[in-house]
Amino acid sequence: MRPALDLVTRPRRSDVSENLDAAIESRFAAIRDTTEALVAPLTAEDCALQSMPDCSPAKWHLAHTSWFFETFILEPTLAGYRVFNPAFRVLFNSYYQTVGEQYSRPRRSLLTRPSLEEVLRYRSHVNEAMAQLFAQTAPCAPLAAAIELGLNHEQQHQELLLTDIKHLFSFNPLQPVYQARSVESQRPALALDWLAHSGGVVSIGHDAIGFAFDNEGPAHKHYLAPYQLASRTVTNAEYLAFVEAGGYDRPELWLSDGWNKVRGEAWRHPLYWEQRGGDWHCHTLNGFLPLNLNEPVCHVSQYEADAYARFADARLPTEMEWEHAAVGADSNGNFVDSGRVHPVPAVPNQVSGSPLQMFGDTWEWTAS
Repeated sequence: MRPALDLVTRPRRSDVSENLDAAIESRFAAIRDTTEALVAPLTAEDCALQSMPDCSPAKWHLAHTSWFFETFILEPTLAGYRVFNPAFRVLFNSYYQTVGEQYSRPRRSLLTRPSLEEVLRYRSHVNEAMAQLFAQTAPCAPLAAAIELGLNHEQQHQELLLTDIKHLFSFNPLQPVYQARSVESQRPALALDWLAHSGGVVSIGHDAIGFAFDNEGPAHKHYLAPYQLASRTVTNAEYLAFVEAGGYDRPELWLSDGWNKVRGEAWRHPLYWEQRGGDWHCHTLNGFLPLNLNEPVCHVSQYEADAYARFADARLPTEMEWEHAAVGADSNGNFVDSGRVHPVPAVPNQVSGSPLQMFGDTWEWTAS
């Protein structure tokens, strides 16, 4: 049983070659262009605000991802590189303690300067210097690995940027639309099945082939008891049944800390849901829309996911169970490449007997 959280962009993980080849250069250009395309629908005012301390202004995401390449690639590698603005070393450092001080994260929306225009000039400055680097050198694997890390890091921030804008827009009574889309056909939800996994001693973690973040390894053996995993993510309709059955009023379904949250913050439904005139609606990046009951439920906390699992006579999988089930699963899915910025109902996949929606659409909570 896998309640979900939020839209996730597609990871592009590729082997790091001994030399910095044309493939990584073209991918650098594409990923940097994608970040700016994601900001294109926004105004300068949109880009300057943060709606809570855990969010960041879009302008900050644009600058920080450039700061990464400037700080870790260009400064130590490109001879004669000119730092765009020494003050940015502090302003756009997130949490890299070994690099120096950081500007307070909860106060990022106070940075009316630099302007959005200057931040975009900063990006161009870094892009031009990276083009010089690509033209001048065929570096060893460590530098190629650092650039690969920077690209995956920027794709993480593309996801954060959309997540943060969604939260910011949700507070605006004008209900701004980030991306207008025609209403898609109401594809029905696929039946939920339970897929059996035999378990046993399995390999967990990154096997050192291709890119991975440092917290994804090392590979190690882990014993799993036999288990069953739902064939797809939980839908809005299934979660709505939990809401309408009084799930937020039943302490026996909740972990104690979760129940304290329910009472202390008056939780009654997932974030962004709203009932108007008896009908449920949802704030999305495509606007304030009627709740599509066949889509995956998202924007639930781990407490809510855990309570729903108990309501459904199930439990959340462990991280190890989820990873084991994902091995060999169809990696096609609804990623940002599709042009959508919202989950869609599951479709049959190309790998018989494997769970759907393991990739794309949403983050998924585990018990661990």
